[in-house]
Amino acid sequence: MSTFTQKNISIALLDDHFLVLRGLSGVLSEHPRFTISGTFSNSRQLLDSLKASPVDVVIIDYELAPSDIDGLNLIKTLNRHYPQTAILVLSAHYNPATVALALRGGARGFIGKNRPSEELQRAVLAVVADHIYIEPEMTQLLAEQQFHGEMLINGDLSPDNVKNATSLSALTAKEQEVIRCFLTGMTVTEIAEKFNRSLKTISGQKQSAMRKLGVKADHELFIIKDELLKPHIS
Repeated sequence: MSTFTQKNISIALLDDHFLVLRGLSGVLSEHPRFTISGTFSNSRQLLDSLKASPVDVVIIDYELAPSDIDGLNLIKTLNRHYPQTAILVLSAHYNPATVALALRGGARGFIGKNRPSEELQRAVLAVVADHIYIEPEMTQLLAEQQFHGEMLINGDLSPDNVKNATSLSALTAKEQEVIRCFLTGMTVTEIAEKFNRSLKTISGQKQSAMRKLGVKADHELFIIKDELLKPHIS
């Protein structure tokens, strides 16, 4: 094997739960090539550390404490300042839209906290080799949405192919109207009155749009609000 494939991989961990950090550190330390360079409970600690000592991989929780930066903006910050560092996102709660946003923002992988330790190790090896890593079940969900024309993503899951994955362009014109109004704070009843449509019709268009975007609850729409409402260049 080449010297490159055998080099040690330095890893920094970010999670706002001490026990999660301790568990991750223990699991990853079992691999002979992995070196844990630091564990951090907030993004400021991580960013300050990376200024002095960059690492090969950062593993971050997508949902940090309410007072901390949100996952997408942290990913973008890390990608902008440390483009040579691979970003692997670890989260207990996620959906296809969130995964697509993370990859579009610059993450190279997204994996659930419930996955086996061996899979986490495989994910680290994949992202450090500049591959995209998504757990099998999520890959299947993305593939199914692509099959139905509901997400602009293709089989190799490269960053270029996921950059438009979460977009209002995937929706019909009427679905776009409903979601835009909903995200500005209007209720389904108010939207129905605005467009002179029935409550049932508006509700159905909203649910169809959410399904196409890969979200199941209203609060998930607001998590990706900024990304949805910004202009997308074709």
